[in-house]
Amino acid sequence: MSSRSSSPGPDPLSDVLDVLGARVTRRTRLEAGGAWAFAFPAVDRLKFVALLQGAQWMLLPGRAPQRMVAGDVCVLGCTPYTVASDPGLAPADGAAMFAASGRDTVCVGGSETVGVGGSVTFSGANASFLLAMLPDFMLVSGSAPASGAIAAVLALMAREGDGETLGGDVVGHRLADVLLVEAIRIYAAGAARDGTGWLGALADPRMGRALHAIHRDIARPWTVATLADVAGMSRAAFAAAFAARVGQSPLAYVRTWRLTVARAALMRGDTTVERVADTVGYASQSAFAHAFRRTFGVSPGASARS
Repeated sequence: MSSRSSSPGPDPLSDVLDVLGARVTRRTRLEAGGAWAFAFPAVDRLKFVALLQGAQWMLLPGRAPQRMVAGDVCVLGCTPYTVASDPGLAPADGAAMFAASGRDTVCVGGSETVGVGGSVTFSGANASFLLAMLPDFMLVSGSAPASGAIAAVLALMAREGDGETLGGDVVGHRLADVLLVEAIRIYAAGAARDGTGWLGALADPRMGRALHAIHRDIARPWTVATLADVAGMSRAAFAAAFAARVGQSPLAYVRTWRLTVARAALMRGDTTVERVADTVGYASQSAFAHAFRRTFGVSPGASARS
């Protein structure tokens, strides 16, 4: 394997969002009054839901109903969910309601509650890396100490309304991108205190140093020992803590991210198999092709052609 410069690079969350081509590609707005409930199916994407006004309930499989009030934001993974004025109501098909309206803004029975949503899609078939790392439901309270930026973004979103003002569509998408990242940041800080998940590992001083090093220099011939040294921990303690937090061993994470970066580059069509293999740290094209096929079920060349 070859080594690359260790010059400062993007933080892991920014790196992942950029490599995967994460973009808020659709924004919706729901205004509702009276009694209402709408169900939405699971889709391989991230989505955020933010309340500008009023209150509503979020219902997800296997979870107690969660109440949201104005200023709250939640980020959803690949899970079905229901939004409702009361958790006991039988929901209508929310996706069909938006489709039938032909618009991304729907008003049902008034405007006591106003919520906005954003669907985050990924280029190619690369969503699985991030979706596997994040919880299905991340709720960030508008009263959280670090939520000042979210409050500012929501205030701007409320001012933009349905995006029909001059330049409103561009502004709305930029605000949605910022809102998504701010919500994940705040959730990550809480996850670090709780000691949970990839986001918690990113925010943890020791695990975070190791993850930053991996993403800064993906082609370096990492070992558990060298990563443990970066984290300032013993090899055994680091390996155990990393696996407990992230859900896989340090070297499995390195391998998965290398191959995800490689597939994204090949699908963009701006590189060759040989070049991308070297860029992500494989000494031989055959070793890279074997690892790629074992992980994704197709050859690197097939991904490039697709």
